[in-house]
Amino acid sequence: MKKRGIKVFAVVLGTVILNVIAWHSTAFCDFYVRYIFPVWVNTYGRLSGIWNFSVGELMIAVGLLMTAAAVLLGITAVIFRLLIKDAGLGRRMRRLCGGFYRFFGYTCVAVMVVMTLNCFILYHCSTFDVKYLNGEREDYSIDELALLRDYVVTQANILSQQMVRDEAGNIVYDGDMAQTAIESMQALGEEYEQLAGYYPKPKEIYTSEFLSQQKMEGYYFPFSMEANYNGVMNITNKPSTMCHELAHVKGFIYEDEANLIGYLACINSDDPLFRYSGYLSVLNYIDNDYKKSIGKNKEIYNSHVKISAQVKKDNVFLTEESWAKVEQKAVVKTETVSKASNTFVQTNLVLNGIEDGKLSYCRVVDLLMNYYATNVDAMEVSVIDGMDTQDGEYLGLEQ
Repeated sequence: MKKRGIKVFAVVLGTVILNVIAWHSTAFCDFYVRYIFPVWVNTYGRLSGIWNFSVGELMIAVGLLMTAAAVLLGITAVIFRLLIKDAGLGRRMRRLCGGFYRFFGYTCVAVMVVMTLNCFILYHCSTFDVKYLNGEREDYSIDELALLRDYVVTQANILSQQMVRDEAGNIVYDGDMAQTAIESMQALGEEYEQLAGYYPKPKEIYTSEFLSQQKMEGYYFPFSMEANYNGVMNITNKPSTMCHELAHVKGFIYEDEANLIGYLACINSDDPLFRYSGYLSVLNYIDNDYKKSIGKNKEIYNSHVKISAQVKKDNVFLTEESWAKVEQKAVVKTETVSKASNTFVQTNLVLNGIEDGKLSYCRVVDLLMNYYATNVDAMEVSVIDGMDTQDGEYLGLEQ
């Protein structure tokens, strides 16, 4: 027992030391994510990929059941001790409790180790812009933001007309979306080394209705090295979400970076739906930032490319029909679930050094401006390909 306790203490102490080092050494974290982290993706990441269902989701379900069992067993043990006086039964109950709580404790230690190795250390690595975009850009002009906004809107407007749709106007897709996401990420890996190599196949969350109540499009599970997505959400969100979650699997844990990587993987794909999804994934962030930058001046805003009615219809989290089904199956009110989820995500981000919490998602606009600023040729080609010009005016698809 003593030797076992010493081993557990050593593991806990080692994990604490790893976290302390990570908080104080970016060089250590960069070394880790380059040479050690890929081992986990290529070992048990491949193992969990054998099954079509989300292993991570199953692990969380088991964890919740174990936690509930721990509480119930504790209450039962107290009641048993007060009411049952039989010494033999008392010893058996103590052995049962002792064995269960030891296993529960080992499981908690394992969770702490896995979260450190596959999540916490990643928060202290050099960022994507430092590695590949020559550092963070301090500022940019309103005109530059307007250019980016008009380009993204124009591309979305054009692509919305290229989608294959059914009689009801819903987008129809018959390709292998998960495989296309992997190929899109691997193609991006040819330019950005950390994104190269093996990817596990993105998996649909079985409890996607509950995920929808959390207003979440996907999850990266550190316990199983899986990229999971919400199967209920509108189809336009799925390609960019798959690529976003796969970016986490490659060690880019910041949400704004995963947003940028997902965007780049999608817009460079040969698949029209992926390109459309890529532009839609950043449209709201850019459009909202531009509105704020001009003081929500309607006259100025309306002088730019208008977002088409079709794009507005496609650019939703869930369709009204899907929301109705979610609410019909809901055990707990969506408002309650959403608040609890926001609190959890916000707390997790802040504890890992992301001071602005969920607002960090919005920083993708800064990264996009930096990307196009440091990729001048790409920006010029994008503007030429994405916009028709006439007397200096941008022509978009009007409503």
